[in-house]
Amino acid sequence: MTQVDILPVNSLGRFASFCRLPRLLYKDMQGFSPPIDLERWTLFSHRLNPHYKLVEEQKFLARSNGQWVGRISAHIYKTGIAPIGASPCQFGALDVIDDIDVTHALLTAAENWLREKGADRVTGPFSPTINGECGVLVQGFDATPMIFMPWHPPYLSQHLDALGYAKARDLISYKITVAEHDLDEKPRVSSRKEWRERLNLRPLNMAEIKTKETPILEELFNDSWRGNWGYVPFTKAEFDSTADALKFVMPPDFGIVAELDGKPQSFVIALPNLFEIFSDLQGRLFPFGLARIISRMRSHKFKSARIVLLGTRKALQNSATGGAILMSMFEEMKRRGASMSIQQLEAGWVLEDNMSMRRPIEMFGGKIDKIHRIYEKFLVSKSDGDDVNPSKIQDAWA
Repeated sequence: MTQVDILPVNSLGRFASFCRLPRLLYKDMQGFSPPIDLERWTLFSHRLNPHYKLVEEQKFLARSNGQWVGRISAHIYKTGIAPIGASPCQFGALDVIDDIDVTHALLTAAENWLREKGADRVTGPFSPTINGECGVLVQGFDATPMIFMPWHPPYLSQHLDALGYAKARDLISYKITVAEHDLDEKPRVSSRKEWRERLNLRPLNMAEIKTKETPILEELFNDSWRGNWGYVPFTKAEFDSTADALKFVMPPDFGIVAELDGKPQSFVIALPNLFEIFSDLQGRLFPFGLARIISRMRSHKFKSARIVLLGTRKALQNSATGGAILMSMFEEMKRRGASMSIQQLEAGWVLEDNMSMRRPIEMFGGKIDKIHRIYEKFLVSKSDGDDVNPSKIQDAWA
């Protein structure tokens, strides 16, 4: 068995190692594109990410033979915050070498930390929240890497299966081909007589996004997602933090608010796939990476983009009106993407049982491109041991 040391992330040096570890573990693996270290610091920093005000959290690193070989985080929501259907006791940021002993050691550390806080069930990965990056990739390993979507090698899900974790939910991402769109073709939905006077698709006001837009987005998103599995409210502080980043990387045409009879009913925000301009930087901004990114942002014609936020009022979901609004936004996003040289638009993720969202995407030509899986495990007391299946471990080693 592999000798593994599990160490808490309790220093700036270990935090930096935690953030950059995936790009070291998965370097040169097909389908993986390394994120920028600075963006990872923002995501996982308690001071910079307002989500950490909602949870207690601990990060861990695994070391073997003097090398960092894996990482994991564990968090529990504070009193009064209860994810729908999922456990408030969660793990995230699970990345590891192909060694089931290391995976077992990391998961055990997270489970024990959560168990000491009263957990009897753990769900994940959420990195650090369902409104962020979540799930383990189980399909689409060679698909186009997309910004803010986690990538994992096939062995990680196999390790989780062997270590007593079971599927809780699958998250579906769709690929929509944009290049086929005819820019001269009239919109099929918004140009119809019954919608022409009532439906207005307006751009986000980026100049006043935090004063006028984020309150609307927060209200629409939370109304849309309430009751969905895993839901926790997306706070105004989290939207404001997201808006600060959007101002630098989102083209103005990639944010749409749909108004029906003058009232906001839905919105969609997409981002160009920034991996196209910084995947060769191996996560480093200095000494030359930042200047290269700025130069490329000005001149690069992006070929792919991803819908990162989407919400439609709950009252309109599973209705003809809601479907028409979604179809009109997808149609407009596809038209705008085509005008900007975008060839591929990723819509995701969507909960596997959220058919009110999946149907319009599929009607619009979306094809399943990636599947990420949320796992869960019921914990037992330390005296009872764990519920690992030895035969499964043997299979995974083989």
